[in-house]
Amino acid sequence: MGRVDKLKPFIVMDIVREASRYKDTVHFEIGEPDLQPPPAVWELAEKAVKDRINFYTESLGLLLLREKIAEHYYRKYGVDISPSRIALTVGTSGAFLVAYSIILNNGDKIALPDPSYPCYKNFAHLLDVQPVLIPAGAEFRYQLNPEHLEEYTGIKAVHISSPSNPVGNIYSREALKALAEYCEEKGIYLISDEIYHGLVYEGKEHTALEFSDRAIVINGFSKYFCMPGFRLGWMILPEEMVRKAEIVMQNVFISPPTISQYSALGAFDYKHLEENRQIFLERRNFLYSALKGLFNIDAKPEGAFYIWADISRYSSDSLSFSRKLLEDIHVAVTPGIDFGSNNTERYIRFAYTKDIKHMEEGVKRLKEYLI
Repeated sequence: MGRVDKLKPFIVMDIVREASRYKDTVHFEIGEPDLQPPPAVWELAEKAVKDRINFYTESLGLLLLREKIAEHYYRKYGVDISPSRIALTVGTSGAFLVAYSIILNNGDKIALPDPSYPCYKNFAHLLDVQPVLIPAGAEFRYQLNPEHLEEYTGIKAVHISSPSNPVGNIYSREALKALAEYCEEKGIYLISDEIYHGLVYEGKEHTALEFSDRAIVINGFSKYFCMPGFRLGWMILPEEMVRKAEIVMQNVFISPPTISQYSALGAFDYKHLEENRQIFLERRNFLYSALKGLFNIDAKPEGAFYIWADISRYSSDSLSFSRKLLEDIHVAVTPGIDFGSNNTERYIRFAYTKDIKHMEEGVKRLKEYLI
């Protein structure tokens, strides 16, 4: 079996395509923010087009933008990061691919929580790396911990996300510190996906860099900054890994999208970003309250923009249940099996990335259909 043959389809994208057949579809399926980025993003994009900025940047990305990201980490977390450790990437997906390629060899094992974002294991398969899916359900707050890792041998890297997709849970300061320190002690690479940082409604998010300079942190502009189509991410690496990452990027991407980089210089408008966060908070509160009577929700989302809902009172097959919702009432959700195999056939994921009026119609249809 070849590498590509091992890849599983990203079912949510199939759902998106099928949902487009119906003009009245209510969309809960896609994790794409519908809010606008700060106005300066568009102003700088227009300026870049007007000035005909159409050249490659250096492979690590614009130094000015890397400096702004470093300032962001000091402002938000009190962590002092040199811009020389920051690499701009083609989305966070590009960052995952680069990170895996520089720390893992054929056959190496990477530990992933189950459930988790499906592309992680697919990137592992592309590189002939072995994904080790560790069951981490509600009883573990959907998180990995050092005790989990003690049960497995030969783990070379661990990849987590906080807030997570699909659950929206957050690693507490204590939990993230314990995991980071364990990985450093055991010589295991820790990759921390922090793409939903900023979209937090309960508690406080922490970056793995607060606890370990060896952690590889990945973030980007798609979610909190509401710039999904700009396809721009970043990774923060230990200094000695930067050159390796640069060589990979030179060969695979040449450079991140130039206009996107210039546009992102205007992204750090914290007043605007806070207004967006408040809107997502209102949406979270609405949808959580509306769904908890219809489904068992064993983890109230603390961040991101997802609700992980147990459908077991209606079905034991999340894929067929999701298809029936789409075909019968034109409500699009993501089946849990997209995210792993640890009881995921019992769950579906709702995204609150549309306005409340849109979601109200979806909830109305669900109630009429299920009750």
